[in-house]
Amino acid sequence: MDRARNFIPDPNEELLDIKPLRSLAPMFPAPMGVNINQSSTPPLVCVTPVGQFPTGFGAGNLPAFGSFATFSATANGFSHAGTGANGPIDATPISAYKTRSSGGTSKRKAKRSSGLAADGSNGVKAKRPKPDYKNLVAGKELAFLPASNSNPRDTVEAVHMIFEVRAEMELCIIGLHAQSMGGIDYIGNGEDSVAICIVAAGGYENQDDDTDTLVYSGSGGNSRNTEERHDQKLERGNLALERSLHRKNEIRVVRGFKDPACVSGKIYIYDGLYKIQESWKERTKFGINCFKYRLQREPGQPDGAAIWKMTQRWIQDASTRGRVILHDLSSGAEIIPVCLVNEVDHEKGLGHFTYTNEVKYLRPLSSMRPLQGCHCESVCLPGDSSCACGQHNGGDLPYNSSGVLVFRKPVIYECGEACHCTLNCRNRVTQKENRYHFEVFRTTNRGWGLRCWDPIRAGAFICEYTGEVVDELNNLDDSGDDYIFQTACPGEKTLKWNCGRELLGEESTYVSADEFEPLPIKISAKRRGNVSRFMNHSCSPNVFWQPVQYDHGDDKNPHIMFFALNHIPPMTELTYDYGVVGAEPGHRTRNCLCGSSSCRGVF
Repeated sequence: MDRARNFIPDPNEELLDIKPLRSLAPMFPAPMGVNINQSSTPPLVCVTPVGQFPTGFGAGNLPAFGSFATFSATANGFSHAGTGANGPIDATPISAYKTRSSGGTSKRKAKRSSGLAADGSNGVKAKRPKPDYKNLVAGKELAFLPASNSNPRDTVEAVHMIFEVRAEMELCIIGLHAQSMGGIDYIGNGEDSVAICIVAAGGYENQDDDTDTLVYSGSGGNSRNTEERHDQKLERGNLALERSLHRKNEIRVVRGFKDPACVSGKIYIYDGLYKIQESWKERTKFGINCFKYRLQREPGQPDGAAIWKMTQRWIQDASTRGRVILHDLSSGAEIIPVCLVNEVDHEKGLGHFTYTNEVKYLRPLSSMRPLQGCHCESVCLPGDSSCACGQHNGGDLPYNSSGVLVFRKPVIYECGEACHCTLNCRNRVTQKENRYHFEVFRTTNRGWGLRCWDPIRAGAFICEYTGEVVDELNNLDDSGDDYIFQTACPGEKTLKWNCGRELLGEESTYVSADEFEPLPIKISAKRRGNVSRFMNHSCSPNVFWQPVQYDHGDDKNPHIMFFALNHIPPMTELTYDYGVVGAEPGHRTRNCLCGSSSCRGVF
């Protein structure tokens, strides 16, 4: 199939209205020296491949795109432009086309498949004429292009982070990279081709030690089925990169890094716009000639892969982290030290509290109703009707095999000491020790906050809210306690997290049989607590709380566990919704400073 057919529809084609997956929300790491509240993160961002097009690269050579949104950088963070603040973003994949019925009597039967074909045609193959790039009409194909009157240096492209679960295909779905297998995405043919996106994921001998420079190896030369190797040819993607060198057009770069939480996994981070500076041929260690391209990152863009590399250096050697007040806030209570950092003002420390990872209940656990355990011999298996813990959770286990929460529930029942299964059971997630490198940092206007050096996968367990359970009878006035956790209603977005089948940006249509009921438990972390006491409020949070039981059966006093609402890149502030005002009477309110586009003003 001709490569160009993936981009330009002919008169018998129309765009498919395909929405991106819910788990593909892009994230903004916080640039150094700038405190950005992650609460303003939109559901999805896609952008034109090369921003404002340079001289010699006419608009008539561009593919047709659906409506896109861009973000511009301001002194106070990011501002959203190009779509409504709360409306869904219509992000149409680059190659999502289907063929209209022409009314003809074709004898050829179309072959259909259950999923999308490689060209996004929904499994329907139809012969169509080769489009002519030289005769494109601006009123037709280019009608899909978004109007843009901003300078590309002022346009901030969202730093997109996804974990490798068919990652190449996810890049296609969101319209960032149309090649499901190849690392070079381009449009046009031969001398008229131009590169628009590359993925540097370690498949070739790329050099990416410099944060702003990438030496990218051309494609080809390696046989997929044999060990035979041959010199790379100046064709297809390689030729498109060579033409982009002369056209001096901007190219989107996606960098792949090893996932520290998965031996064979990778994390892909969109690193912004680059330009090719030079190209040459080089003899590889395998004895073949390979094309090399040196790309330089365009200035004026927020840090992407640079933050990843910086935090990875800190993880390897925590002493390289600057502006540290205290190297381990937990005093050894956590297996990974929690550092205290201030890059904002001259505040030198925190008020006194005792660091603990346990909840101090009003009465001993032995006096509470016990939780019935399972009799599984090895590990609990999903769908096992004989597993008591599975039945407690509605007939199935709440976590997948990677320990990621499937969807939010009123209460989750994990395996505990009463169960016969081993400690490796997938239903023992929140009882394990912390595996993240947390950092308590000074914010510009909300006191201390919490962020992490590691990437956090959507649905991953983060930490528990620990402290002392408040005795309501003897503590009627807690107005002076800023570290109180109450189970106030966190809003529909959190309550329905991953429960329905709606796509990203769509309003949830899921109707739960369980209405939200606040739990009587109230926990104070003023005198005793852990890193959770530093999580600030946001009206658009990236973390949510989930009641979990494993060591007793009193559902009115569960453990309060925090999970990631979406993928969270390193150095992004962790926030959760303290509760909707008016949802429960008697809760005090405060002015909100989260800065979210959907800020309610008070919480």
